[in-house]
Amino acid sequence: MPAKYIYMDHAAGRPVDPRVLEAMRRVPRHLFIPERQRSRAYEDMPLPVGEGQTISQPYIVASMTAALRLTGVERVLEIGSGSGYQAAVLSLLAREVYSVECRPELARSAAELLQRLGFENAHVHCGDGSLGLKEFAPYNAILVAAAAPSFPQPLLEQLSEGGRLIAPIGAEDHQELVLVTRSGSNYAMEHREPCRFVPLIGRHGWKNWEIL
Repeated sequence: MPAKYIYMDHAAGRPVDPRVLEAMRRVPRHLFIPERQRSRAYEDMPLPVGEGQTISQPYIVASMTAALRLTGVERVLEIGSGSGYQAAVLSLLAREVYSVECRPELARSAAELLQRLGFENAHVHCGDGSLGLKEFAPYNAILVAAAAPSFPQPLLEQLSEGGRLIAPIGAEDHQELVLVTRSGSNYAMEHREPCRFVPLIGRHGWKNWEIL
């Protein structure tokens, strides 16, 4: 990771947890993007990974990951696997990571790459991410890497007591990161920085697309 980038937690106004930055340094971002884009792999910007999807800019990856405050013992759910990069970062900070991708080809390639690179505690599933992954719930942390008009109810229900969920919430062309912490049936919300993600597709997303 180029030294010129200093990733900041805007909500707290302090540098991101150094454990998160170390995890990002250990994940070869260039291997998670198409070869033609690899000269730009370590710039602080999103890049296309195929099928209209992107790999998030490193700052956003750092900010969202740090917000979950992982200690290494958690079961984490990621929605929107893309190329698998975010799941790889999470896998170095948590016990198990379950990632859901609605596009079969992306899900297959992400799963194969994660296994080939040795991220064996990151598991990719193909399906409707807006429904979560009930069979492995509850989750101590959930990261949604696609924009939703509101928090999908199944994800809130699959969050464990005291668990944290971060997602980009808002219109299709502009959102803000919102962090939710569960306490019983209550969900405390913290509004963070503005962002822009590809739309969440599925029953509780922007487009009601049934996964075959």
